[in-house]
Amino acid sequence: MITFYLNNKKVTYDGDPEKTLLKYLRLEQHITSVKDGCSGQAACGACTVEINGKAKLSCVTKMRTLENARIYTPEGFPEYVLDTIAKAFVNKGAVQCGFCTPGFISRTKVLLQDNPHPTVEEIRKAIKPHLCRCTGYKKIEEAIQYAGEALAKKEKLEIRKTKGKIGERHPKYEAYETATGKRPFVDDLFFDGMLYAALKFSDYPSAKVISINTGKAEKVPGVHRVFTAKDIPGEHKVGLIYQDWPVMIGEGEMTHYIGDVIAGVVADTEEIARQAAELIEVDYEVHKPVTDVFEAINSKAIHPDRPNHFSTTQFTVGDPEKVRNRTKYIAKGHFETQRIEHGFLEKEAAVAMPDGEDGLILYSQSQGVYEDRRQVSMILGLPEEKVRVILVPNGGGFGGKEDLSIQGQTALFAWLMKKPVKLTLTRQESIRLHPKRHPVFMDMEVGADEHGKLTFLKLKAVGDTGAYASVGTKVLERVAGHAAGGYYIPNVEIEAKTVYTNNIPCGAMRGFGVPQVVFALESCIDDLCRQGGFDRWQFRYDNALTDGLATATGQKLTGTGIRACLEAVKEDFNNAKYAGIATAIKNSGVGNGMIDSSTVKIEIVSEKEVRLHHGWTEMGQGVHNMALQTLCEETGIDPEIIKVVVDTKAQVKTGMTTSSRATALVGLAVINAAKGLKEDLRTTGLGQLKGKVYKGEYICDWTTEPVSNVKEQITHYSYGYAAQVCILDGEGNISRIVAAHDGGKVMNPMLFEGQIEGGVHMGTGYALTEELPMKDGFLITDRMRDLGILRAHETPEIVVKPVEVADPIGPYGAKGIGEIGMVPTAAAIANALYAFDGMKRNCLPLKRKERK
Repeated sequence: MITFYLNNKKVTYDGDPEKTLLKYLRLEQHITSVKDGCSGQAACGACTVEINGKAKLSCVTKMRTLENARIYTPEGFPEYVLDTIAKAFVNKGAVQCGFCTPGFISRTKVLLQDNPHPTVEEIRKAIKPHLCRCTGYKKIEEAIQYAGEALAKKEKLEIRKTKGKIGERHPKYEAYETATGKRPFVDDLFFDGMLYAALKFSDYPSAKVISINTGKAEKVPGVHRVFTAKDIPGEHKVGLIYQDWPVMIGEGEMTHYIGDVIAGVVADTEEIARQAAELIEVDYEVHKPVTDVFEAINSKAIHPDRPNHFSTTQFTVGDPEKVRNRTKYIAKGHFETQRIEHGFLEKEAAVAMPDGEDGLILYSQSQGVYEDRRQVSMILGLPEEKVRVILVPNGGGFGGKEDLSIQGQTALFAWLMKKPVKLTLTRQESIRLHPKRHPVFMDMEVGADEHGKLTFLKLKAVGDTGAYASVGTKVLERVAGHAAGGYYIPNVEIEAKTVYTNNIPCGAMRGFGVPQVVFALESCIDDLCRQGGFDRWQFRYDNALTDGLATATGQKLTGTGIRACLEAVKEDFNNAKYAGIATAIKNSGVGNGMIDSSTVKIEIVSEKEVRLHHGWTEMGQGVHNMALQTLCEETGIDPEIIKVVVDTKAQVKTGMTTSSRATALVGLAVINAAKGLKEDLRTTGLGQLKGKVYKGEYICDWTTEPVSNVKEQITHYSYGYAAQVCILDGEGNISRIVAAHDGGKVMNPMLFEGQIEGGVHMGTGYALTEELPMKDGFLITDRMRDLGILRAHETPEIVVKPVEVADPIGPYGAKGIGEIGMVPTAAAIANALYAFDGMKRNCLPLKRKERK
C-alpha cells in the first residue's frame, strides 16, 4: 500500500509498484493534462508534474517512490497561479499545437516559486528536459518571464481582447483551454465500454509471410479478438495517390518495410493488448532488402505492378547545354540530404466506434479528415456517407500525419466488434511507422556569365521514397519545380526520380522537397560568387525573381517578394564578419494541374453562437484563426461567439492540409460564404438569422503541369518568398539567424512570428543535428532523444522581419508561410560555415571542421 497526496487529496494505491506515475494519472485517474510524448524515454518533458515542490518527469517516476509524496498536476495548481501562467503563454503566442504546453506550465510554476525573476539563461536551463517542435522556444521564454513579472506583482492577467480583424494579434483559437490541459487530444478521449488495441509489426523489411499463428495471443485473459488481413471486408490497400499501402500483410504476401502491420489485438486494456501482440508467431521467408536508392533503380521491382523508379519529373527550358558551353563560371557538385523524423510531440492515436447500426465515427488527428473518410470507407466497404470523421486538433503534424497511419486499423476493429476502440502508438512505433523527410541525392550544375548573371542550371535528383509511394512523386516534383529557387535562370534541364526501396516510407514534411534542393542551389550560388569575385548579397539581388520573370517551370510571377526580403536583411548580412545568406521560394497549393479547393459553411446557431465549418486540420499553425479572423473582418461578428468545427458530417469536402495552402483557400472560401451573411446583417441582427447556413467555396482549377504544352504555364496559384542570414560568432557558433519572410499580408503578426521562429528552429536542426539513419532496412535507433531535435539552450537567437508584397490571389494579399520558414535555413548555415572556415559541405547534417 502506498499513500500519497494528489492535488491535495489523500490517495491509497495498492497496484503494481513498478507502474509509472504517468500511466496511473492518465489511465486510472484520467488526468490528461499530463501528456505522453516519448513513451517513458524521459526525452520530451510533456509529462512534467510537481512532486514535493520539484518538477519531475512522471513517465520515469515509479509508484513505489511516492510514499507520502505531494503531487500536483495543473488541475491542482492554485487557480490564480495556473490562470496567470496560462494567460501569459496565450498572450505571448507560446501555444501553437499546445501538446507540450501543460508540461511547460508545470515546469514554469515550480521555477517561478523558487525564482520569481529568472533570466533567459536560467529559463533555458530550467526547460532543458522539454521539447517543443512548433515554436522555436522564443515565445515560451518570453511567456515565462512575463508570467514571473505578473505573479511577483500579483497582477491579474486577462487574455488579449481584439475584434478578430485581419492584422491583429488575436490569441490563438482555444489556446487557453489547450494550455491548461482542458482541451483533449485523441489519446485523452475515454468512452464507456472502450477497448484498446495494439499492433504486431513486421520483423523484417522484406520477407514473405508464410504463416501467422494467433493462438497464444487469443488465449490471453482480457483479449477480445485478434485481427489479420483476412478480416478486412473491403480494400486491402490504400494510399493518397497510389493505392499501394496494405492495411495489414496477409499470409502469402510480402512485407516491404519494418512498419508493415501483420496483425492487431483488441483487449480490455492497452497493456493486455500489447502483451498478446508479442505472442503472435509469424513464420517468414526472409529476403534481402533493397535499401540503396541507386541499386534500387535497376533492382527487381519491390512492387510487382511497377518499377522501383516509378516516377520521373523531367523538363527542359531553353538550351542549357549550348549556353553551358559558353558560360564563364560554372559551379557544380554532388549533394546529399538525410532522412529525418517529424518529431511531432503527439504520437499517433485514433478512436473509432459504431454510429447507429450501419455507420462509424472516427476521432482523428490526421491532416485530412475527408481523405480519412475516403480511405476508411474503402477498407470497410462502406459508402463514404456512412463514415463520419471528427477532427481532434492535433499535437503537431508537419506533413507526418497526411498518410493514413492507424486510423484504418482502428476503424476496422471498431466496425467488426461494434464497440469503441482506441489505438495509440508508442514513440518507438511512431518512428517506425510513419513516412519521413526524403533523403535526396542531387547532381547540380549552375552557370553565370562575367557580368554576374545566371545563365543555366542542370539538376539530376533521386529521392528515396521508401516502401510505399505516399506523396513522394509530388515531393520530387517540388524538387524539380523549385530547382532554380528564388532566381531567374533562363535555361534549365531538370530530372527528378522517385524510387522505391525497403526503407521506411518518405512523404510530406515541412518544405516538401524544397529545403533539399535549395541547399544544393545556394551552395552553388556562393561558389559562383567566389569564382567571379561577386558580392554575395548583390549577386542574389541582381538575379532575384521579379514580377514578369519565370520560375524553373516557366511560370511568370506577380507579387514577387524576393528582393524586398533581401533588402530587409542587407544590413545584417553586410555588418557581420562571418555570415551566410540564402533565399527561398515555396509554392502554395498542390497545383501542377491538380485542383486546390475549399468549402465552408457559416451556421447561425443563435445571437450568441456562430459555427464556422471547414475541412482543414488545425495542428498548431493557426488555420482556425485564419478562418475566424477572415469571418470577423468580413462581417464584424464578435470573435468570442465563433466556434470552429471540422467534422465530415458538415459535408464541406476539403483535401489534405498541405502545401501551405490552407490560409489562402479557407480565407477565400470564407469571404465568399460571408457575402450573403453581410448582406443580411445590413437589415437584421444575428438573432433573427437563427438556423440560416451560408455556404461558400473557392476553387483553383487553372494550374498546369510543369512545362506542359499550354499557352501560359501556371504551376502554382501562389508562392511565398524569403531571405535568411545566418551570423556566426568568432568561434564559428551561430549567434543569430535573421529571417525576412514575405507574407503578402500578415494575417496575424503573433502567429506569423511563431511560424517563422518554429520553422527556423526546425531548419537549424535539419542543418546541424537531425538524422534518422537506417542500415539494411532497420533503424539504427528509435529513441526520441537520438533524433537530434534542438532544445531551447541549443537554439540561436531568431530575428523575424515581416515583409508584405501583396499576392494577387490570396485573401487580402496573404501568402502561405507554414513551410517556408525552414526552407532556406540549412543553406544559409552551410554558407556561413564556409565563410568562417573555408570548408565546403555538400551533405546534411553539416559536419563541423575539427579543431586542432
